[in-house]
Amino acid sequence: MRALRRGFAAHASVAALLLGTAVAAEVHAAPAPAEDTAAAVAARGTEDFGASCLTVVEGTRVTAHCRNPYPRTDRIRLHVECDPWWDLDTDSAPVDVAPADHASVTARCWKEVRSAWVTHEPADPAPPARPGT
Repeated sequence: MRALRRGFAAHASVAALLLGTAVAAEVHAAPAPAEDTAAAVAARGTEDFGASCLTVVEGTRVTAHCRNPYPRTDRIRLHVECDPWWDLDTDSAPVDVAPADHASVTARCWKEVRSAWVTHEPADPAPPARPGT
């Protein structure tokens, strides 16, 4: 029994060592975050956009809680696909989520929910590029 414990401890410590090495290699291989200036955004050609949403399914009701940390207004829509063929799928009306704001959108099915997702689109035009950057 004592040999079994020593063998397990040896295997556990080797596994922990290998896992730690793999995690350290992943952290080391990750690129450093770029400085997020207007020039960096213009160079990438894209701007950070899109509210982060958490979709919660409770029985037949679906709620999407969205928070927009970005400087552009995000227009979100909740889409719900119901499981029975006769149950109508739903698409919510568009809801604008302003910068530093949050919104909740709710929809439901009669029986079971098969899937739910949120789509995003810009509600306002992209800001013009600054001259000289």
